Amino acid sequence: MTSAVLSTQTLTPELLRAWAWHRQGLDGSLSGKTSEEVLDRAGWARSVGGANPYLTLFARAGIRREQVDRDVAELRIHELPTARGCTYVLGRNDFAWGLQVGRDAAVAPFKVLARLGVERGEITLLEEQVLHTLMESSDPMDPKQLRDELGESVRSLGEEGKKKGASTTLPTALGLLQADGRIRRVPVNGRLDQQRYAYTSWMLPPSPIDDDAARARLIERYLRWTGGATFKQSQWLTGFTVAQSKAALVAVGAVEVATATGEPLCMLPDDVEHLSAFRAPQEQQIQLLAGTDSLVLLRRNSADMLAEGDRGRKVLDTTLALQADLSDHPILDRGRIIGLWQYDPGKERIAAWTFDKPSAAVTQRISEVESWIREDLGDFRSFSLDSPASRQKRIEALDKANAANA
Repeated sequence: MTSAVLSTQTLTPELLRAWAWHRQGLDGSLSGKTSEEVLDRAGWARSVGGANPYLTLFARAGIRREQVDRDVAELRIHELPTARGCTYVLGRNDFAWGLQVGRDAAVAPFKVLARLGVERGEITLLEEQVLHTLMESSDPMDPKQLRDELGESVRSLGEEGKKKGASTTLPTALGLLQADGRIRRVPVNGRLDQQRYAYTSWMLPPSPIDDDAARARLIERYLRWTGGATFKQSQWLTGFTVAQSKAALVAVGAVEVATATGEPLCMLPDDVEHLSAFRAPQEQQIQLLAGTDSLVLLRRNSADMLAEGDRGRKVLDTTLALQADLSDHPILDRGRIIGLWQYDPGKERIAAWTFDKPSAAVTQRISEVESWIREDLGDFRSFSLDSPASRQKRIEALDKANAANA
């Protein structure tokens, strides 16, 4: 990987925040685009049974939940296990190679089963039986239906298995089938912000590229989505080894760029040229995003999104700049975190705290997102086990901080 020369003094945290904001399409440049186009340009949307995929698409392109659900049903976008085995919502052109880069993670659970005395042939036979059952079924089947149908073919692994997180052999077989694109998991009620799933046969054509090319493709996408990232940040997202990461960076021609903070970024050559001509917007650009939005999660660098004077701010005695991941959702202006929010479904409102007195633009965007949640989602869950009760302390803390500001 070669080094590229830009004026180090100009590559300040402020400029790089605005640059990442632009690369993520949060500046209005993705307005009117389809779900597929947004996910291609801004990055796959992390899905953990929460509402992030919906807000990802609404914030960038104004896409409403009804359209997103239709895109999922028509397989224009889909939730799949990919990098590190984590589930993301991605566009259909990425289905095959996206599964490919996550396949090692699907194989890993078998190591646990092997220690419990399960042979690979048993899982292979179970995979074939699951696939046959799903192909014969006119409707998707949930895990309980599959267990009932397959009977003794699904082996219970007893108390020892439960301790190791593998109570039966079925989840491993389902994971391997899904990683191969032979079956897919579908939300029971068609919505992405829950975690009740059933399975149906799929038979997705395999990826036409080899593993090295798939890793290079992910690195290229990652650097394009972020506009540049450190080597360590790229490893966190991809789960690649050091050798695999270095080979992928060389394959895409990545260059190393020095910044004002002294921490170099890996960038695509075209982005170096674009960054040299980039100017941060002068007018406010306000967005409310999920804590798992691509802008935040792809690099897990929320501390870099805080202005120097805001790094010591606390909520519930937790210093924001010391958190690897945000405990609340961010309010941002051109890439800078200017406040935090949670949704209170009981009162159908957003509980928001901005570090300074909110501008008219901030107040308006809070109102717009609040109305969207109320009309499209009913609640805004961070992840599958999130509930109004579990976030009540966070809501009260934000209200308290906001009252103190007033």
